[in-house]
Amino acid sequence: MDLELAEVADAVLFDELGIAVVAADGGQLEALRAAAAAPDVAVLSVEPELVHHALDSEDTVAEIARPANGAAATEDAEHFLDTPEFTWGLQATRTTSSACSGRGVRIAVLDTGLDLTHPDFHGRTITAQSFIPGAAPQDGHGHGTHCVGTACGPATVGGTRRYGVAHEADIFVGKVLSDQGSGVDGGILAGIEWAIANGCQIVSMSLGADVASVSVAYETVGQRALAAGVLIVAAAGNNANRAAGRPGLVGVPANSPSIMAVAAVDPDLGLANFSAASNPVVGGQIDVAAPGVRVFSTVPMPVRYGSKNGTSMATPHVAGIAALWCEKTGRTGRDLWSLLTQHSRRLALPSLDVGAGLIQASG
Repeated sequence: MDLELAEVADAVLFDELGIAVVAADGGQLEALRAAAAAPDVAVLSVEPELVHHALDSEDTVAEIARPANGAAATEDAEHFLDTPEFTWGLQATRTTSSACSGRGVRIAVLDTGLDLTHPDFHGRTITAQSFIPGAAPQDGHGHGTHCVGTACGPATVGGTRRYGVAHEADIFVGKVLSDQGSGVDGGILAGIEWAIANGCQIVSMSLGADVASVSVAYETVGQRALAAGVLIVAAAGNNANRAAGRPGLVGVPANSPSIMAVAAVDPDLGLANFSAASNPVVGGQIDVAAPGVRVFSTVPMPVRYGSKNGTSMATPHVAGIAALWCEKTGRTGRDLWSLLTQHSRRLALPSLDVGAGLIQASG
């Protein structure tokens, strides 16, 4: 796609996704809505273009949300710690005992890009593309580099612990959020189409908009992706404040029935204070949970490493683990989704908050 031309065009059509992004005045908008209401016109829905944001959290105070009785089941009464060898997240998800590496699997991380100068990714197969007009795929924010590190970071790094899940996966970096951490539907949809066209089996999106209703556009995309053997995982959202009694809700695009919504847990396997609860709309439920508090991973140089909180940090854990299962079983799309939920670890928390439970790596 020629992004400069797309930026000034009246409409951009994504053939593979069945979606168009259109600049329309009032009269044109009414005509489009009338077409969507007509029985003989192939327009499913007309929706406003949304602005999405990177979903990390500054919440470091009230990190734990306990069940109503204040207790955890005996099997979950444990505490994970980063060690010199592994992050707590890799331990909790059993990634440390997996014989798989993601070899032969392509993961697309659609985010703020990647620090392409980062030494931890030297020698890896990386394909990078920007969908932010006028911007290169280089990460000027930090969020994308952190997410890529968790999903695909190396198995061994001199001087620090292992933090990456699928350490031999092929990395596809789509910059769909600006260096200010935001992006619109047009760029995100372009990134998804690019990932599908490049044969990526997994798409990781740690982004979202706090909109309760399901987007027909993203649900259409999710269905087409699954049919093509592509699993899209997305951050549930950080709009909760559990300590203050506000559960929040899963927003767009994670609330789409065909996109896997990921919640965040902490090192005690308690629910993160910021992690959004299931949304009562069809498809708005949490599907799985993953480590999302004090997650250690890569950040742009010269700092090199850092810890972040957010459902954004949980999502690339799921993407990386999906790659391990894909490598082991050859399953993709809906079959891969089923495999991930079937093997998740049940937690002493409501399914409205954590879905099938804590994601677990293949053996």
